[in-house]
Amino acid sequence: MNLESPQINVNKPQEAVFDFLSDVKNFESLMPENINKFEVLDNERFLFALKGMPEIILKKKEVIHPNKIVLGAAGGTIDFSLVGNIDKIDETTSKVQLEFTGNFNPMMAMMIKNPISKFIETLVSSIPKAI
Repeated sequence: MNLESPQINVNKPQEAVFDFLSDVKNFESLMPENINKFEVLDNERFLFALKGMPEIILKKKEVIHPNKIVLGAAGGTIDFSLVGNIDKIDETTSKVQLEFTGNFNPMMAMMIKNPISKFIETLVSSIPKAI
């Protein structure tokens, strides 16, 4: 299953957006209102839980300066990734899009498609306010 957030413009340079998303503690400020738990485990990993959902640990898997940050599932039985793509528009503006990729059976994919779509849209739309 592959899902993409809308592309958003951020009135910050590409480098600033990249630095913000590279620091896992900053993801707390991007989380939706129904966040139940957020905990930074180390410089590479954080744990979060939304109300009614299991805890998820995300870990930085790949960092390509200053364009891309890949977070992936750290443990658990479900393998997925969340990719932040950051493109430079000009010296003071950048464009950000999040991509979610996971390998799920068709029934699971059908159940989680809408909640995950809303989740990544919330994350990306929170970036301009949080930086």
